Amino acid sequence: MKKAVIFDLDGTLLNTIDDLGDSVNYVLKKHNYPTFSIEEYKYKVGNGMRKLIERSLPENKLNDETIEQVLAEFMAYYSEHKMDKTAPYDNIEQLLKTLKQKGVKTAVVTNKAHISAKPLMDEVFPDLFDAVIGQKEGVPTKPDPTSVFAVMKELGVSADECLYLGDSGVDMQTAKNAGIFGIGVLWGFRKADELIENGAKKLIGKPQELLELL
Repeated sequence: MKKAVIFDLDGTLLNTIDDLGDSVNYVLKKHNYPTFSIEEYKYKVGNGMRKLIERSLPENKLNDETIEQVLAEFMAYYSEHKMDKTAPYDNIEQLLKTLKQKGVKTAVVTNKAHISAKPLMDEVFPDLFDAVIGQKEGVPTKPDPTSVFAVMKELGVSADECLYLGDSGVDMQTAKNAGIFGIGVLWGFRKADELIENGAKKLIGKPQELLELL
């Protein structure tokens, strides 16, 4: 049996897309920039907060000063509204409790800023994760495997002893780059084709299906 499962966060554990999209739109409206639908934001997230802002700004506003200003305003607003509509996907909490009962270690590696990710996990899933690593300054974002390697070291496990669960092509690339068996989830933000094209070893439609792959 595997010793650890590493999870992506947005689109895998929590449906965060409404709060993310609403928060970006709030700042875009403030500056009289065009806004986007929640469905469109499903394809803007996944590569970190800065990239989300870059993908949302008008092309003629893509300079460092504007990006940093809008990013700071977004982070401030999102920190206050990150749980307005966000909720765990069905049966995720039960899955995490079952893994804990089986002695399987659990971790989160996300491109969401660590300053948002860690409090979110502590609030929604208290005591259910052995490690949480979000995006930090100076550390490359996924699909670079640096943060995954850090988690494996913290948990004391090897790549062969892990499963990686995520909802996007970035996640499947991350698993591949880390040498971990990558499982694509079909309840998240992206489609099956993207997951397969980026190296998913298995697709699952319900959280409990993960237990069969341990």
